[in-house]
Amino acid sequence: MSILVSNLTKNYGTQTAVNNISFKVDKGEIVGFLGPNGAGKSTSMKMITGYLAADAGNIEVCGMAVNENNIHTKEKIGYLPEANPLYFDMYVREYLAFIAGIHKVVDAKSRVETVIKTVGLTPEAHKKIGQLSKGYKQRVGLAAAMVHDPEVLILDEPTSGLDPNQIVEIRSVIKELAQTKTILFSSHIMQEVEALCDRVIIINKGNIVANDRLSNLQQNNTDLQQVTVEFKEAVQIEKLKAITGVSSAAQLSIVNYQLSTKDAESVKKQLLQISIENNWDIVSLQTQVQSMEDVFRDLTKQ
Repeated sequence: MSILVSNLTKNYGTQTAVNNISFKVDKGEIVGFLGPNGAGKSTSMKMITGYLAADAGNIEVCGMAVNENNIHTKEKIGYLPEANPLYFDMYVREYLAFIAGIHKVVDAKSRVETVIKTVGLTPEAHKKIGQLSKGYKQRVGLAAAMVHDPEVLILDEPTSGLDPNQIVEIRSVIKELAQTKTILFSSHIMQEVEALCDRVIIINKGNIVANDRLSNLQQNNTDLQQVTVEFKEAVQIEKLKAITGVSSAAQLSIVNYQLSTKDAESVKKQLLQISIENNWDIVSLQTQVQSMEDVFRDLTKQ
């Protein structure tokens, strides 16, 4: 695995920012690290990169302990922090060459041109960083995180400030990078998480409240599930309400009905049985999946 976090804790005085969290990220995974503001996301990312020291716990990156091999683990990591640190008086190529020099990149000039093309900076590469829009500044930060070809990318709000077209382009870049790299990124844009992630980790008040694949979270993290059924013609809604486990039933249209339940699979089986008994023709039958926004709100509400 590329990232292994065990019992990680960070305190600021009497406030616990990160509370004994553990998780792992395997090579080739794109994992979303989510949570409301102040949940501990950025603090956790800074500890993984070695920027902050942990008060307790262990972190391994590419099999090396961060606290014992700080320099070597940083060689393996590309980090785009939430507050993108750039030198506004430097030209784009000049800045990226400077970062490549810090990492002792072989054939730095060629590598700089490669990352400029990869993140879509070519039209603006001749300018000073201070002359760029916020979206292009963000691309410079992403290019700097990638210039030394790291095995692990830690991206804190990588699409912040980008317009919709740019967001799609950066998503494409991240997906392509994940073929050979491990990516842990944070975002408040749930559509982005759904488009990119294999798995999500949700942190709230310093504690991990979810760590699972998106499909599992959307199906399991709810008290009530919605079963929608379409018949060939109208049916008796009272018989639907009488199904064991149905808490309520609503007629959405002449032939469409929605049933609320805590056990969707049982209700669907009973629907099939009652349809046979009453000679009802079912056109479609499905469980409505929660949106990622719903899951996030459920897990991080007070």
